[in-house]
Amino acid sequence: MKSIIIKAVFLFLLGSITAQTYTTKAIGRIDNYLSKSEKNGLTGAVLIAKGGDILLNKGFGFADKKNQIKNTPKTVFDIGSVSKQFTAAAILMLEEQGKLKVEDAISTYFKNLPDDKKNITIHQLLIHSSGLARGIGRKDFDQIDRDDYFKQLFKTTLLQKPGLKHRYSNAGYSILSRIIELVSGQTYETYLRKEIFLPAGMKYTGYLLPKWSDLTSAIGYSYNVLNIGSMIERYQRDGAVSWVIMGNGGLNSTQEDMFKWYVALKNGTVLSKAAIKKMTTPYIIEREEDKSYYAYGWVIFKTPRGTDMVAHDGSNATFFYDFRWMPKEDVLVLYATSSMTREVGPLAWRIDKMLFDDTYIPKEVKTDFVTTMLHFSESYKGSLKGLTKELKKEFGSQLNTSFYLNRLSGTYSRNGMLLKAIAVAELNVKIFPKDSNIWDSLGQVYFDNKQIKKSLKAFKRAYKLDSKNVFAKDMIEKIKKK
Repeated sequence: MKSIIIKAVFLFLLGSITAQTYTTKAIGRIDNYLSKSEKNGLTGAVLIAKGGDILLNKGFGFADKKNQIKNTPKTVFDIGSVSKQFTAAAILMLEEQGKLKVEDAISTYFKNLPDDKKNITIHQLLIHSSGLARGIGRKDFDQIDRDDYFKQLFKTTLLQKPGLKHRYSNAGYSILSRIIELVSGQTYETYLRKEIFLPAGMKYTGYLLPKWSDLTSAIGYSYNVLNIGSMIERYQRDGAVSWVIMGNGGLNSTQEDMFKWYVALKNGTVLSKAAIKKMTTPYIIEREEDKSYYAYGWVIFKTPRGTDMVAHDGSNATFFYDFRWMPKEDVLVLYATSSMTREVGPLAWRIDKMLFDDTYIPKEVKTDFVTTMLHFSESYKGSLKGLTKELKKEFGSQLNTSFYLNRLSGTYSRNGMLLKAIAVAELNVKIFPKDSNIWDSLGQVYFDNKQIKKSLKAFKRAYKLDSKNVFAKDMIEKIKKK
């Protein structure tokens, strides 16, 4: 009997040592991969934890290139739509307090609603099945008065019957944030800070309330080139958070704070276990092809190992954040970047695979082609006409798809550099004249630059090329009404 016990203990210890050795080996591979990726454009931070223990927590690249300030685990990043899980958590907390029910119709909280929206429920907002438009306003920092925002939103036409299917809506989460305010009697950020962030030990998560001067806030670099500043500076300059983003995105945090959130979820120290289960239950199919489901502010899908992945990511096209929690394996992967490109976007997926498959060799991260073009374009000192000529001359053979110039034009457009955006978009339609999508992109930058006649002409061309181009059709009607 004694020998059986000794043998069992030996096998247990051997298994533990083997698992530890394997984990150490995997972390070493990942660390090496990320360090190599840093040389080709990785700017951000990665945290990996297992069983509540942090295995890797490092910054890569610069938070501030001009002042040569490196990223660290304490650097502040915009977490994008990962913010939605905190809105969902606040709703469930209020439900447990008996102050609302997820089955409540929004007409309980908003008066004089149009008939088609009166019966939309909080549950439908949480899982994006309300049928509401994706959002109001074009940019995260469009300052729309609160009452005007909701007045505009509730006037929009529903895209589908409520509850029919998943259809992502940032505006739905803005409604949830307003419900939190109405029920709690506090501002959205104040409620989150008092009831969720501080109880979880998260001092540096929020919009305006944390003492941001204690830490370095990452500057966003569009395609690792254009400095768009830190998002916190934008909030501070505006003195308010736009309702375009309230409750659905734009919270800022550190890797260390987000790790504390994971610990709070894992241990049920802020929300009850029942509330966490309710928050992470897969309610509605999100992507049929991926067999992923939407919960409350989370996406649930299967890992290659057949276990559940509880995750969400978010981006404002420059910052990108990925939160990946594997409850069965008790593993967490957090990935933040302040310079999102196609090359570095999938890093969290690769890290996950490297952790569990020692035969997997991840794709090498290279300098993104749009980054290369943007560097070239920003270094060129001649006229706009000369720029497009030189772009075609320098990269002509590589411009085998309209995607690259469309991204370059879009990058300039998002950063208010409309003349460059127009020049690049015009070059794109010359190279790909039968692509409806890029004609409507050209129409949009013309419209933004108040070149309305040219905008209408471009949208008409887009619609002629593809009668299913709903955006072009809507813009034609919009321009004609004006």
